[in-house]
Amino acid sequence: MTKFTYTDKKDTRSGFGAGLAELGRTNPDVVALCADLVGSLKMQEFIKENPERFFQVGIAEANMMGLAAGMTIGGKIPFTGTFANFSTGRVYDQIRQSIAYSDKNVKICASHAGLTLGEDGATHQILEDVGMMKMLPNMTVINPCDYNQTKAATIAIADHHGPVYLRFGRPAVPIFTPADQKFEIGKALHLIEGSDVTIFATGHLVWEAIEAEAVLAAEGISVEVINIHTIKPLDTKAILASVSKTGCVVTAEEHQMNGGLGDSVAQTLALNHPAPLEMVAVNDSFGESGKPAELMTKYGIDADNIVKAVKRVIARK
Repeated sequence: MTKFTYTDKKDTRSGFGAGLAELGRTNPDVVALCADLVGSLKMQEFIKENPERFFQVGIAEANMMGLAAGMTIGGKIPFTGTFANFSTGRVYDQIRQSIAYSDKNVKICASHAGLTLGEDGATHQILEDVGMMKMLPNMTVINPCDYNQTKAATIAIADHHGPVYLRFGRPAVPIFTPADQKFEIGKALHLIEGSDVTIFATGHLVWEAIEAEAVLAAEGISVEVINIHTIKPLDTKAILASVSKTGCVVTAEEHQMNGGLGDSVAQTLALNHPAPLEMVAVNDSFGESGKPAELMTKYGIDADNIVKAVKRVIARK
């Protein structure tokens, strides 16, 4: 049985910063733009090494998206950086009209996503961004789980032509994926093999799923855990293969229940292989100010809630 452990915790936004810095050294076409949040996006190293390839646009996110779209016409690969709330909700029109519609090669890099933003509260804790972005034609949506995977994803998206939404977060979370991993867009990762139920998790909830699996294994329940780091395009082949084996599903995400990973998995099952499904996600609610771990518990998206969802869905098989 696969066992995951960790020796260090680090925020996924730092993985983005490290990946961007690496791109600065290896890809001369990569440029970076930021809306007055350089420190929060961990972009300092890229700026120090490539000052002529960085553009500080200030608190003008709509302008940033327009500038990024224009830069692609000259062959540049722009990476925009701000909070997830400002990367999507504030600039959705600009993304739709200037980036997605014309398939511009812009990488929209969004930090401080979800409830785990913590004390900044509901106005900043966007929980609708995955749904907004996955509905856009041409848009790829990626939500990595830890520092190493975020770094690898940041590097990988530079080689992918077309708009990408890369979502990551603020809190320090366990580092449990390999430092030398190759990130494949659209390829789900099987972390733990099981036969009774499948957990499809994304982002910060992948580690919560791993912790839930350990609890359930001690009770004799065999759980398959799959990391869905790419929400669009969705690895439907991996989803259907796993569900064909286990017969029931739990999805886990730091996002609204409406419009997120759970919706995408439910659509896949409904069209191809109907099976009992439970969704661990925020249920039609805004967040609030608080400690990240306490918010995850209150809004029902921690390991304990995954355990409960697994037991509910198995009872429906």
